[in-house]
Amino acid sequence: MPRFAANLSMLFTDLPFLDRFAAAAQAGFKGCEMQFPYLEPAEVVGDKAAMAGLKVAAFNAPPGDWAKGERGLAAVPGREDEFKANLELVVNYAEFLDCTTVHIMAGVVPEEQWDVALDTYLKNIAYAADELHAEGLHVVLEAINPVDMPGYFLNRPDDAARVIEELDRPNLHLLYDIYHAQMTQGNLTDFIEGNFEKIRHIQIAGAPGRHEPDQLGEINFRYLFDLLDSSGYDGWVGCEYKPRINTTAGLRWAKEWLQPKEG
Repeated sequence: MPRFAANLSMLFTDLPFLDRFAAAAQAGFKGCEMQFPYLEPAEVVGDKAAMAGLKVAAFNAPPGDWAKGERGLAAVPGREDEFKANLELVVNYAEFLDCTTVHIMAGVVPEEQWDVALDTYLKNIAYAADELHAEGLHVVLEAINPVDMPGYFLNRPDDAARVIEELDRPNLHLLYDIYHAQMTQGNLTDFIEGNFEKIRHIQIAGAPGRHEPDQLGEINFRYLFDLLDSSGYDGWVGCEYKPRINTTAGLRWAKEWLQPKEG
């Protein structure tokens, strides 16, 4: 049976961020994830998760200046010192959140810089994996489709898998986002079966539209959940989608797996 984690950056957004932990637990989630917890002190976020009884499955490393369009620094030439300095913040939040999985975003890079960006990316990810391994942390890489994030450096799961193979670090894994994968290269079953050992974390959303992972999209999620179960996947499945109406109304897709608390 899949272990679902509510993405608290995209679900329950009618509530203040710190109130979303209790709402997710009330809805029946046992885990949560978030994109960027950094607007709140690490100890406060960790306390909210613990009080709600939620395991923090994953969070993102600092992305740079989000308001200016930055979406990570790992592949951005000239920002190496800032990238490395941010790892201290990652370690601090990971400790208080009791979380061992960190997604490091590649960043937005002009196409004419992609050759030098690749070298920057490989060096930065290798450095991060080595530094965080010493702290007992795991790094995951996620391919993000260019429609949702134009100019993003890492678009296809196949490319993320090649980076993992090339760098060959014991704590470097794949965050397989099924929505982004469907939007770029499809072949979901073949990829999961062929790269199963690389996958540490999974995220889901319906395609197209990035809404609830239900029957209104083109992906057969029940088939994929059964595939993960039969393959022995024991990681978290992050629910990173945009509710069509609101989170609670949209959770009908998960009634078989979530057991909302009474009262």
